[in-house]
Amino acid sequence: MSNQNTTMLTKETVERKWYILDAAGKPMGDTAVIAADLLRGKLKTDYTPHVDCGDYVIIINAKDAVLTGKKLEQKYYRTHSGYPGGLKETQYKTLMQKKPELAMRLAVRGMLQKNTIAQWQLKRLRIFAGPEHTHAAQKPEVWDR
Repeated sequence: MSNQNTTMLTKETVERKWYILDAAGKPMGDTAVIAADLLRGKLKTDYTPHVDCGDYVIIINAKDAVLTGKKLEQKYYRTHSGYPGGLKETQYKTLMQKKPELAMRLAVRGMLQKNTIAQWQLKRLRIFAGPEHTHAAQKPEVWDR
């Protein structure tokens, strides 16, 4: 048997950092991939899949994110109330003008696991339409890799 030391994170040993992602001029999906990886902690050397070991993520300039191709006209955000005739559709062109934070949150949520850990991870996601954010006291680092 080898003498390798393996570290496994627990809820108490997780060290969380704050990161800022600037979505201005970048495809929404690319920004969402990086945010999802940071929220899950996949970029850490001691990543543990069953432990919530991710960091806090602040996304700024969500209104300036780019949707490639014809997604602005062809993609829809759909919700259903559960009642007959309760389907509501919103074109992404309208969604990006009125609620860019929701559009970015949906993109990030779609790239996370479908379990309760993802709900905890989404609570650490902060999205702002403009360049200002309210988390300067946490001394976030700008993510530029």
